[in-house]
Amino acid sequence: MPTTAKKLVSALALGTLAAAAGCAGTTASDENVALRMTVWTSNEDHLALFDSIADAYIADHPEIESITFESLPFEEYNTTLTTQIAGGNAPDLAWMGDLSADLIDSGALVPLTETLEGAEGWDYGDLVPSVTGEFSRDGELYAYPFSNSPFALYVNTDLLAEAGQTLDPAALTWDQVSALGSAVHAATGKGGFVVNDFNYSSWNTLATVWTAFGASAWNEDGTECGFASPEMTDAFTFLHNAVYTDESMPGPGVTADFFAGDAAFAVAQVSRAGNLDGSFAYDIQPLPQGPAGDYSVIGQAGMGVLQSSAHVEAATGFLAYLTDPENAAKLAQYFPPPRQSLLTGEGLAANNTKFTAEQLQTVVVDQVPGAVTLPNHTNPAEVAQKAKTALDAMWTPDADVPAVLASVCDAIDPLLAA
Repeated sequence: MPTTAKKLVSALALGTLAAAAGCAGTTASDENVALRMTVWTSNEDHLALFDSIADAYIADHPEIESITFESLPFEEYNTTLTTQIAGGNAPDLAWMGDLSADLIDSGALVPLTETLEGAEGWDYGDLVPSVTGEFSRDGELYAYPFSNSPFALYVNTDLLAEAGQTLDPAALTWDQVSALGSAVHAATGKGGFVVNDFNYSSWNTLATVWTAFGASAWNEDGTECGFASPEMTDAFTFLHNAVYTDESMPGPGVTADFFAGDAAFAVAQVSRAGNLDGSFAYDIQPLPQGPAGDYSVIGQAGMGVLQSSAHVEAATGFLAYLTDPENAAKLAQYFPPPRQSLLTGEGLAANNTKFTAEQLQTVVVDQVPGAVTLPNHTNPAEVAQKAKTALDAMWTPDADVPAVLASVCDAIDPLLAA
C-alpha cells in the first residue's frame, strides 16, 4: 500500500470512523433492505458460496431485498474501506484483518456477543478462545473470526532428494531447516527457505520465525517495543546469517516461489494449499522448533457489522446466520474455522484434497488452540511503515543487528505510547 494510502488509513481509522459510528441506523427501514458486505476475495468459488448462503437467508426474510458481496483488491482494501466509511458510502458488513484494532477502538463496529449468544442454535461456547482475542475488547466480540489459518512449513521433497538431503520431522528445528536449505541451494541453485509474503517489506510475517526464539514485536498491551530484546536479537541474527552466511534464505531482490518449485521450504498458511499444482512432491509440517520450543502462529480474518450501517439490526441478523454451525461448516472448506466442533482432521480433509486427515490434524487442529496471531496494533499502516524503514538497514552483509533493532524501537515507540 502506498505511503499516502497508509496515512489515509491512519487518519480515517482514528478520527472519522468514530464520527461515522455516531450516525448508525439513521435511515433504517423494515422493508426493501439491501445489504452490502465488502470482502477481499475474488475467488469465484468463495463468492458463489457466499451468494448461495445469502439467497437462502433472503428466501426466509422477505424484508431483505438483496445481499451483495463487493470484492475489493486486497492491496487496497483498508484504504478503500475507510474511504467508503468516511465518504458516507460504508458497507453494512465487512471483512477485516490488521485494520480490526482501529475499527474496534474507534467504535466503528457493532458489539456481537449478546446477539450471537442469543441466536437459537448458534452455540457461542463452541468458539475456540484463542481465536477470539484479536477481535475482542473487555470480553465483547466485535468480529467473527471466520478464517484462522495456521502457518506451517511446506516442504519440496523432490528438491531435498535432488540435493541428497532428508528432513527429520522428529527433530525439526530452524537450524535444521537452514542447514538443509543451504545444502539445497548449493546443490541445485534453488532457494532454501522462504517466508511467504515477507519480500523484505512485510516484516510482521517474520513473527512466524521470531516466535520460535521467544521474541515479540511489543509487550502484551502493545505499549512497549520488543525489537531490542535479546530474544529478538537472536532471531534476527539467525535470519541475517541465513541470508548472508549460510545462503539458506534468498536475499533481497531474489525471487524464489516455493509453489513454482523454486525453493525447498516455505512458511505459508495452510490456506495456501490451493497453489500446489502437483508439479512436485511435497509435505507439510508444523513450524520448526526454536530456542523457545514448540509454538504456533495463525493469520486471521474477521467479519463484522459497521455501526454506520443504515440497517444494523438486519446486518447483524444476517451475520448470525452466515456464521451459524451449518454455514460455518460450509465456510470451513476454504477458511479454517473458529469452532471446536469443526476442527477435526477428518472434517477438514473432507473438503481439502491437498493434505491427509493426519496432516491437517497436525498442522491445523493441533496448532489453533495455543496459537498467537501476527503482530497487530492500532494505526497499523504507520507502525508497519516506520518499522520497515528502520529494518531496511538489516539487509546488508555487514549490518549491526542489535543497533538496527534498537532503531526500530526508536521509530515505533512514540506510536506505541500514543
